[in-house]
Amino acid sequence: MRRIIKISPLLLGVIVLGGFIAYMNLPQQPVASDARGGGQTPVAVKAASQESFPVVVEALGTAVANESVNITAQQAETLTEILFDDGDAVEQGQLLAQLNNRAEIAKLNEIEINLADAKRQLSRIKGLARERAASQQLLEEQQARVKALSAQREVAKAELEELKVIAPFSGRLGTRMVSVGSLVRPGDTITTLDDLRTIKVDFNVSENHLSSLADGQNIAATSVAYPGEIFSGQISNVESRIDPVTRSIRVRAKIDNEDLKLRPGLLLQVNIEKRVLNALVVPESALVPDGDKQYLYTVNGDNKAVKVEVTVGERKPGLVQILDGVSVGEKVIVEGTLRIRDGSLVKIIG
Repeated sequence: MRRIIKISPLLLGVIVLGGFIAYMNLPQQPVASDARGGGQTPVAVKAASQESFPVVVEALGTAVANESVNITAQQAETLTEILFDDGDAVEQGQLLAQLNNRAEIAKLNEIEINLADAKRQLSRIKGLARERAASQQLLEEQQARVKALSAQREVAKAELEELKVIAPFSGRLGTRMVSVGSLVRPGDTITTLDDLRTIKVDFNVSENHLSSLADGQNIAATSVAYPGEIFSGQISNVESRIDPVTRSIRVRAKIDNEDLKLRPGLLLQVNIEKRVLNALVVPESALVPDGDKQYLYTVNGDNKAVKVEVTVGERKPGLVQILDGVSVGEKVIVEGTLRIRDGSLVKIIG
């Protein structure tokens, strides 16, 4: 009678896994190209070159209007007239709205009448004083009355002006927040006013770049709202203090915005040219990191790859400065580095 041997699924899995590992570690047979004496790995190369290498400091900044204010009333009163539309361009001193001023006009008219009467009385008393028919005291009292009424007139005029809403500077208005007949109080926003002809950009730069910042230095800003377009400006102020928490310094630049493309609150990518080096550069794709060291492959006269340790300097997108390890004109492998080893035969393509 035959005995039936049962094999557990777990044991079967272990046997299969062991066989797979053994297969993967079998010595590989040389490919046909190796047997024929070939085996050259195709690579792309580029000659290391000496060229101008701008070192750029990058930062993110927020656009701010050159001047910005919320237009409000100075007195609590009813609006009787609105003289602007949403988004209007206005000039400094332009009348934007009028508050109810009937009581102030009546008060000013009363003072004007009293002042005119006081001046006539003063003129008459002066004539009597010359003829010694009026005392000096009476003359001085009338002169004081004229001065007091003149001062009251100036106060009344100032109160009347406070009932006018005036543009404090030239710029572009925002959205109207009130209507005729609204009761407005000091602090209530009637509209906004921004001077957009110049845009300020505030951004932070690490303290190690402090020596490279100066007033008047050129900057270039870009925005996702205008792909491919560069807005040029100059640094207008470098903050006098460094933030002890972030170890960064606040910088402000100004950008000419006559076409009014940039708006307050816009996020801008700011590039500051730190300095321009005359450097030996290679494409960044040529670097092969290994631990804390950097290598690249060059091609010698026998079309063999040579692994070389290099010292890296400054970087920018796509390019890297090489301080030591290669010389000008050496062929550096920029594509195919993952398929080769030190001493591998290569075939230059492209």
